[in-house]
Amino acid sequence: MRSYVFTSESVSEGHPDKVCDYISDSILDAHLEQDPHARVACETLCKSSEVVIAGEITSTAEVNYEAVVRRAISEIGYTHPQEPFNAAGVFFHKLITEQAKDIRRAVEGKKESTKAKRADQGAGDQGMMFGYATNETPELMPLPILLAHRLSGGLAKDRKGGTIEWIRPDAKTQVTVRYEDHRPVRVETVVVSTQHWPGTPQHIIKQYVREVLLPRELGQWFRPGIKMLVNPSGEFSIGGPTADCGVTGRKIIVDTYGGFAHHGGGAFSGKDPSKVDRSAAYFARYVARQVVKNSLAARAEIQVSYTIGKAKPVSTNVETFGTGDERGAGEFVSRFDFRPAAIIEQLQLLRPIYRQTTNYGHFGKPNLSWER
Repeated sequence: MRSYVFTSESVSEGHPDKVCDYISDSILDAHLEQDPHARVACETLCKSSEVVIAGEITSTAEVNYEAVVRRAISEIGYTHPQEPFNAAGVFFHKLITEQAKDIRRAVEGKKESTKAKRADQGAGDQGMMFGYATNETPELMPLPILLAHRLSGGLAKDRKGGTIEWIRPDAKTQVTVRYEDHRPVRVETVVVSTQHWPGTPQHIIKQYVREVLLPRELGQWFRPGIKMLVNPSGEFSIGGPTADCGVTGRKIIVDTYGGFAHHGGGAFSGKDPSKVDRSAAYFARYVARQVVKNSLAARAEIQVSYTIGKAKPVSTNVETFGTGDERGAGEFVSRFDFRPAAIIEQLQLLRPIYRQTTNYGHFGKPNLSWER
């Protein structure tokens, strides 16, 4: 019997990088609300009292970028004027140009707007994407990242609900799970680092994590013997972009499977669905889910690759890790249409749905079309 441990981490919506992801996805949604065919590639940088958005956007929408940015920061919870980084007080900078015409021509082809032409919409870039599913949880997600997200989401829930007044927006969580024969058997270690108001006693924070957060969010996986590390650095009263620089797209493992699966390297936030970095990764997860749900394998990883301007993938690959019918899974996956336009249509990706994906994982949420 093989026994090993695996660790995954999550970060809260107040983490500097996640602040940037949320701003970028808020700008994307603002465009899609008015122009479903907007081409958006928006990056954000936050530090201290400065916010910079930069990228390429081609859209008929009229968007007040500064208002969108300030509203996003306020929704996260950075509203206190004594902090350098707060929704009303940040300085805003915009560095936006239109999408390069060469890229647009490669993606859209000729100007004919026939259905056949739209179906042959090319990929927005080259690259490879991965999707993964496992039957070790009802959500078909690896247990360590699922529990880490629950912990960081639970901190936000208690903060926004007002039940725990000393919690501030920035936080990180980490969960280590013991596996035997590739099945999770227990949670061994949990790390919770949460920003708090100055002067909050550390024993109060530890008591809340031990008696409230862990039992509630770990559920059946909670046990008294779990090793618990809470704010191991000590005081954590200065956080978010006030303390550290944040940039869009730096939490790609947090956003996906917590390290349990391969990653093609492309980030999600701020990108419209013509960018296969995002849409094809969502569809690969959708297809991997179908492989597992149809009992073709206990675990499945789908790889798909593209070249810019071409609709059909360069390649697709299925890995079942010896847990099922590799050939049958390959034949099953070959029936799915991985062309960008087909993905966009099947998953209904031209809607302003992306702000709800930004935090606590892009997978494992039942309200998302690629999870159904």
